[in-house]
Amino acid sequence: MNFRGRTNRLLNSPETRSGRVFALTIQSLILLSLVTFSIGTLPDLSVTETKTLRWIEIITVLIFTAEYILRIAVSDKPLKFVFSFYGIIDLAAILPFYIASGFDLRVVRSFRLLRLIRILKLVKYNKAIKRFHKALVIAKEELILFGFVSTILLYLSAVGIYYFENKAQPEIFKSVFHSLWWAVTTLTTVGYGDMYPVTSGGKFFTFFVLMIGLGIIAIPTGLVASALSEARNGNELDELEADY
Repeated sequence: MNFRGRTNRLLNSPETRSGRVFALTIQSLILLSLVTFSIGTLPDLSVTETKTLRWIEIITVLIFTAEYILRIAVSDKPLKFVFSFYGIIDLAAILPFYIASGFDLRVVRSFRLLRLIRILKLVKYNKAIKRFHKALVIAKEELILFGFVSTILLYLSAVGIYYFENKAQPEIFKSVFHSLWWAVTTLTTVGYGDMYPVTSGGKFFTFFVLMIGLGIIAIPTGLVASALSEARNGNELDELEADY
């Protein structure tokens, strides 16, 4: 086996011993990078601690860069890998380090942990993913319709609160677009309290929006739960038929 074949086996064959060790090493480095990123946000770090974190970041980025380049080199279709989900995530996680932008995308590396499912070859998780995908397919039309209706309700809520509160709070509810934030936090029942009604009409309107918001939270949960149950029952039936 030539160098390209051995490298490809190392990078993309987690069922082999060397491939599994390499993959788990990369995952460990990703976790280390995420932990050091979080530690770096702590205030009052000493100069030594800051330098240590910086060196850890340099070393991990160099390793990730080498891995990224090797994956492109051994890929049968390099461009396909570059524009794939993992290819974009890999690039986004290392590129800011080299261009010194104001955006730190190290947190993007957390998406790379999804490879653990493939690396560990967990059959149960693979089945769960297939069931979840099947459930989304089953409930696709309902979820799309729900999303469309929710968007309309969001807009109508913003318009409604704007008419009720604009005159009383012109600096907060400046326009329908400014009111959209209130609509989002109210319909999702989060209610941050940064925008709230002071007029009687606005409070009465908010009550109805909150009641609708409770239903908005419950509907997709019920749809997905029902679809998952249907998908699970379908898989169990298929397994029974396969046994016979």
